[in-house]
Amino acid sequence: MLVVAAALIDDAGRCLMQQRPHDKRHGGLWEFPGGKVEPGEHPAAALVRELDEELAIRVAGEALVPVGFATDMPVTMLLYRCAAWRGTPRALAAEALCWDTPAALARLPMPPVDVPLLAALARALADG
Repeated sequence: MLVVAAALIDDAGRCLMQQRPHDKRHGGLWEFPGGKVEPGEHPAAALVRELDEELAIRVAGEALVPVGFATDMPVTMLLYRCAAWRGTPRALAAEALCWDTPAALARLPMPPVDVPLLAALARALADG
């Protein structure tokens, strides 16, 4: 299963994470916002769609910068960094939202596939 996710980075260098609904698999854990790629859908287009559905924000495909990928069978997740969007993120499909630095976010409980992606994001942000 191919999944896409976004590391939304604000002007203060903080990243947005969302808390999974308690009644879902990995309920209560913190993750990057995103979702499944539909058959025939380009990953960036899927992420633009998912961010609108989950957070009510508008993102241009050109604003998505690939960070890396991780696999936790049967899921392969592609992570993109994004620093430009329209609207204020709202938790439409999550219990809560949290903005913080990657180092602080690393202390949150996360699904296994998000952990190496947060580390990759921290490295990418450190490298500029």
